[in-house]
Amino acid sequence: MLRISRNLIIDDDDIEISFVRASGPGGQNVNKLSTAAQLRFDTRRVALADDVAARLERLAGQRMTKDGVIVIHAQRFRTQERNRADAIDRLTELLREALVRPTPRRATRPTLGSKKRRLEGKKRRGDIKANRGSRSFDD
Repeated sequence: MLRISRNLIIDDDDIEISFVRASGPGGQNVNKLSTAAQLRFDTRRVALADDVAARLERLAGQRMTKDGVIVIHAQRFRTQERNRADAIDRLTELLREALVRPTPRRATRPTLGSKKRRLEGKKRRGDIKANRGSRSFDD
């Protein structure tokens, strides 16, 4: 049992972990052993609120298939146990991040001072550019 939050608990049967060969450098260890962990988690098996499911889909990005299965590939470490723990940690972090409801933005208006400073800066910059032109000999 994985406890993500007070309201969300994932059963170990919902998570499917298989081990595949890792890519990249590593010599004989990479060529002989299947140490990379591939975690598959079906989000439809867990009851998530609509807003949480939408945030999870946005956060997961390419890691989520069209069927709603999150696939995490962990090959950072040389052992199966550490890669398995890394994949589970990344899944729990992703789910915890999706559970956090973002605070809504409150629209504010610019202050009078900031408006004046902005216009003053624009005026100063315009004067500099106006004085750059070709000058006649009369000046």
